[in-house]
Amino acid sequence: MNKKKKLILLIFVVLAIVLVLIFIPKKKTKKEQEVIIEDKIEKYDYTLDDNETAYYKELFNELKEVLNADTLDEEAYAKLISQLFIADFFNLDNKLSNSDIGGLQFVYKDYQETFSKFAKDGIYHIVKSNLYGDREQQLPIVTEVVVNNIEQSNITYLEEEDSNGYIIDLKILYQEDLGYQTTASLYLAHTDNKLEIIKMTK
Repeated sequence: MNKKKKLILLIFVVLAIVLVLIFIPKKKTKKEQEVIIEDKIEKYDYTLDDNETAYYKELFNELKEVLNADTLDEEAYAKLISQLFIADFFNLDNKLSNSDIGGLQFVYKDYQETFSKFAKDGIYHIVKSNLYGDREQQLPIVTEVVVNNIEQSNITYLEEEDSNGYIIDLKILYQEDLGYQTTASLYLAHTDNKLEIIKMTK
């Protein structure tokens, strides 16, 4: 084979490789899901993420109205943060991983680390990663949180005591019954200008 034929053959080979590279479908790179803060109640530092349920967003807007009113309706405030906490904590379907613990912003700040560990060792241990939006797992979706009872009570936590704290009993409703907890009682106490969740029982 003379040089001219070799050169033509080489050109054809190179062109074939280029065409193959151009027309082979490119494998899509998986993009990590990102959670964006959609709204914020500045004075209380409560935030609303864009991946929350429509029900949770409705409760958050109600809370915003209560906290921005000229006169604070504290009982309504207590009820709403209890409902928001439960609606977020037990709604596992929108969580990105087992360390994405719902409702933490409503928990007493000095308990948050302990509470996260409790959650990860508890119902959150089953939550598979959904960082890339490809999880195939049926998880609970909270559709409503009903306040069954609210009463003012003396709440003791660490070395603090709040004689005007709250105990709130709630019922949890799900889109589908998957066998998860359906009742909870929350203990709330005042810290600075906020009410925070001190304890949760069934």
